[in-house]
Amino acid sequence: MRVAFFVNSIEDETPNFSTTALALAALGRGHEICYVTPSDFVLRADDSLSVWGRTLPVSSYKKTETLHKDLVGDKAETRMFDIGEIDVLFLRNDPSLDANDRPWAANIGVIFGRMAAQRGTLVVNDPDGLAQAQNKLYFQDFPASVRPTTLISKNIKEIRDFIDGQKKGAIVKPLQGSGGKNVFKVASPKDANLNQIFEAVSGEGYLIAQAYMPEATEGDVRFFMMNGRPLMRDGKYAAFRRVPAKGEIRSNVHVGGGPAPVEVTDTMLAIAETVRPKLIQDGMFLVGLDIVGEKVLEINVFTPGGLNNLSQMYDTNFAETVITALEEKVAIRQAYGRRLANRELATL
Repeated sequence: MRVAFFVNSIEDETPNFSTTALALAALGRGHEICYVTPSDFVLRADDSLSVWGRTLPVSSYKKTETLHKDLVGDKAETRMFDIGEIDVLFLRNDPSLDANDRPWAANIGVIFGRMAAQRGTLVVNDPDGLAQAQNKLYFQDFPASVRPTTLISKNIKEIRDFIDGQKKGAIVKPLQGSGGKNVFKVASPKDANLNQIFEAVSGEGYLIAQAYMPEATEGDVRFFMMNGRPLMRDGKYAAFRRVPAKGEIRSNVHVGGGPAPVEVTDTMLAIAETVRPKLIQDGMFLVGLDIVGEKVLEINVFTPGGLNNLSQMYDTNFAETVITALEEKVAIRQAYGRRLANRELATL
């Protein structure tokens, strides 16, 4: 099969990205891959959809570093594909990275992904599901039992009143965004920095204020779900703890958070079971839950990262398990044609 990975830009890809690990696993299983960016789609007057894809030379790649070097180097070539030549379009872009500088690009994956699905290409995660998840309001549709106490507002008085009701303080962050950008801990509504924090974050739109959870000092757990179930391979769960750097409240790996092995608990599995029905309903094939204590802080449905960390940590190739699942879906699509909707097939 041919798998197209839709990313923000090829220049910003790195060997450590989960997308690179997935591409390596696909090549290792004998599939063809290409990388697609927001400017690569072409919808013609006859309603045919094509896409420019950056392809790699036929080679037996063993390391993500080698794959990435060829991807961004002279060995890769760009060619046009009819969308019918793409078996799987894997949407792996982060819309928030394009929201300010390239707002036209932020939703392109969802828009053309929907068109690709209508033409018979398997698109994961389902573009209609992703359209609902363009910001963190999507999280509010999940059961309250797994969500921290939360306020969403642009009103400073509302936010002060909310923080005043949180004995352990609150976390304030933008409604739209990712990667731990502009995330602040506020101890009380009298915090001298609250006005500055409000000005910095509210410039990006609505704010989220969440009750602070002391367990967050130990970091959060990135817990992968696939097809609405915990992602497993060789009896191991695809989960790891992200430990914050000293003096840092954010546990994101790219801001110094250190990945560490974690023992999956019954509480984590219960949380996974609680969010499972909606993930399946929305066609969310591969997602990452960020768990602290008995709550989920975020659900990453666009670019859940950490597959490389997991492979090194547990000596288990979870990326290959993801590709195997896609193979099964393509086989189902070939057997059933379009009698199964893309959203249904995405989580079968």
